[in-house]
Amino acid sequence: MKAVVIALATIVALTAPAYSQGRGKGGGRHAPSQEQTEEQKKKAAEAEKAYHSALDKIPDKKFDPWGNVR
Repeated sequence: MKAVVIALATIVALTAPAYSQGRGKGGGRHAPSQEQTEEQKKKAAEAEKAYHSALDKIPDKKFDPWGNVR
């Protein structure tokens, strides 16, 4: 009887992490739809354009963190 209880406890302890891996970030049974509405596409395009314009504003300045050490 003691061996059966230990075996069941071992099985439960080993399967719990595998069960919990599929529970986060859309790992459930219902996958979100991949279709976007026109409004969502428009917002995504505007966000992408704003992102690229912000990247263009960053200067391409070389930085040497060890410059003062040498």
